[in-house]
Amino acid sequence: MSTSLTTCEWKKVFYEKMEVAKPADSWELIIDPDLKPTELAPGWKQYLEQHASGRFHCSWCWHTWRSSHVVILFHMHLDRAQRMGSVRMRVFKQLCYQCGTARLDESSMLEENIEALVDNLITSLRGQCYDEDAGQYRIHVASRPDSGPHRSEFCEACQEGIVHWKPSQKLLEEEATYTFSDASKPRAQEGSGYNFFSLRWCLFGASLCLLIVYLQFSFRGSPFL
Repeated sequence: MSTSLTTCEWKKVFYEKMEVAKPADSWELIIDPDLKPTELAPGWKQYLEQHASGRFHCSWCWHTWRSSHVVILFHMHLDRAQRMGSVRMRVFKQLCYQCGTARLDESSMLEENIEALVDNLITSLRGQCYDEDAGQYRIHVASRPDSGPHRSEFCEACQEGIVHWKPSQKLLEEEATYTFSDASKPRAQEGSGYNFFSLRWCLFGASLCLLIVYLQFSFRGSPFL
């Protein structure tokens, strides 16, 4: 049941966002478990999501685990004359390492994760199918704690030769800098103002001390009347 609910949620989010991004065109989303990477029909484009976050539930021993290495493959095609597009999608599965069964299990995802992944899909779609500059991809794995080292022997994507990619520390730092830049600007201005006034008061105090010393020496050097 969770799989069907996740599929419906994928389609719901995709259709809603495409209605906003490309209201003049009609797009469909098809789940295709037999989709193969780099095996593209003429005119089709590919987008590979390599750092999605999802939760798995073993249908045999009921063991659950979280992974930030879920791979999702998309193939996209746009018929410009008919103004119709199609996206075929495959979420790669993982094996349960608790019971060792050969049964591959599918992942379920939170709605916020699906929305971020659909945003990435639409960014790639607009760039490859419409030749538009749609901006940067969303890196949402930074806020998710990693569940540990990835075990490729239990990963369907790894077994099919897909090399996983994880955002580098430099990329995550750049994203954090971009995200919090607006919030940090007022603090920086306040800090610079505080330093300016402190320097001014220091100069004022030093000038006052010099004036007092000068007056003392002036009175000492003056003759008594």
